[in-house]
Amino acid sequence: MNTEGLFNPITLRGVTFRNRIGVSPMCQYSSTDGFVNEWHVVHLGSRAVGGAGVVFVEATAVVSEGRISPGDVGIWSDKHIEGFARITRFVSAQGAVPGIQLAHAGRKASTPAPWAGKKFLPEGEGGWQTLAPSPLPFAEGFGTPKEMTKADIQHVVAGFQEAARRARDANFRIVEIHAAHGYLLHQFLSPLTNKRSDEYGGPFDNRIRLVKEVVNAVRSQWPDKLPLSVRISASDWAEGGWEIEQSVALAKELKPIGVDLIDTSSGGLVPHAKIPVGPLYQVPFAGRIRREAGIATAAVGLIRHPEEADGIIKNGDADLVFLAREFLRDPYWPQHAARKLGAAPLHPVQYARAAE
Repeated sequence: MNTEGLFNPITLRGVTFRNRIGVSPMCQYSSTDGFVNEWHVVHLGSRAVGGAGVVFVEATAVVSEGRISPGDVGIWSDKHIEGFARITRFVSAQGAVPGIQLAHAGRKASTPAPWAGKKFLPEGEGGWQTLAPSPLPFAEGFGTPKEMTKADIQHVVAGFQEAARRARDANFRIVEIHAAHGYLLHQFLSPLTNKRSDEYGGPFDNRIRLVKEVVNAVRSQWPDKLPLSVRISASDWAEGGWEIEQSVALAKELKPIGVDLIDTSSGGLVPHAKIPVGPLYQVPFAGRIRREAGIATAAVGLIRHPEEADGIIKNGDADLVFLAREFLRDPYWPQHAARKLGAAPLHPVQYARAAE
């Protein structure tokens, strides 16, 4: 049992989070050419005002072809830096830690926003050629991705490296590498999507090679005093796929090369996955990785109630709890949770008159 709860601060490297509550990266599909705008400032800023300990920008493409949709934000150009800096300034001023998730969608790229329907955007309709470790479409109706060459792989690694530099210059305080939910790095990890016969495919050590190269590239630009997170899907929930045992082994490989936190999700790789969705269904993955790999973890997935989140921390299943849909429903979830759990108030001084 852990004596610390949801509202105890935690320090990773040189960064202290005021509590254990994080705003998960959530795509807004509201960008043009990768640039953030007023929507992103208000969306993220309001969650910082609401009392979260860390606020993550959505999956942010490290190269333009790495976007999920044309509406995704990106950080493939120095021109993107100032927009993000505006966000980090406001989030930091509210007492939250600004974070960014760096991503490449791989074969799940080139789609419209979800409210426009689940489909693939061909090159002639605003889409682009997708890339993947092997030429396997995600689902029926999706385009066949190009099998990545060594040069393509090196281009992606360089994209992550430069994105980390830009994130540093925009004054983010934590970076997360997206290696989950069926996107490019996850596609290399899983034997269901990685059918390569070179040094990036086949045995476990080969399939994790790209993730390790990306971590090393990001760490080369990311200051030692700042923490680095990797989001993984701990299970593909599909026969013959990536499983928790491999997740533990991966975490053991990532810790010595500079990873401080494993953001533990699951699924997303294949459409036929059989996922037993329910409250706290992914928490056991975070707990096992934390115990067996000796690394801090974040728990995510259908965590709704303050008592549940507090219990996850106190039971030692995770070091942080990241929420997504609950923050869409209630930007002030941490304030309401603090009141319910008897913690110190989190409201900003501007809202003090409504504290009672």
